[in-house]
Amino acid sequence: MKIKRAGEPDRVARLQRAEQFAAAAELLEGDSDYAEVYVTLCVLSGIASSDVICLRNLGYYVQGDDHTQAVKALAQVNRKLSVQLDALLSMKTLAGYSTLAVSHEKRTRAGRAMDALLEIAQATRAMRN
Repeated sequence: MKIKRAGEPDRVARLQRAEQFAAAAELLEGDSDYAEVYVTLCVLSGIASSDVICLRNLGYYVQGDDHTQAVKALAQVNRKLSVQLDALLSMKTLAGYSTLAVSHEKRTRAGRAMDALLEIAQATRAMRN
C-alpha cells in the first residue's frame, strides 16, 4: 500500500480520467458482447472517482494491490460510497481476468456504483479548498 499525497492538479487529472472511463463505458453499456470491457471501465472510473473524493477530503489516496485499504480510506469520508467501491473492486477480477461471463445483474450493479462515485467526484469541482 502506498499513500499518495497530492494536490489540486492531481485531483483534476484523476477526475478527468474518471470521466473518460465513464464516457467509454457508456458507449458499451447495452452491448452484451462487451460486458466485461464495460464492467472493467466502470471499475476504473470508480477507482479514479474514489481517488478524487479522498484527495478532496483527506488530502491523499491509496495506491497498490491491496484494494481494501482504498475502501477503508474512502469509508473515512463516506461509508455508503466505500460500499460502492468495494462492489466494483469485487468485480475487477471477474471482468478483467476471468473467462467467465459477467451477468446482466453485475453489469447493472457496476454501472450504478460507477455513477454514484462519479457524481460525488464531480461535485468536488464546486467545493472550495
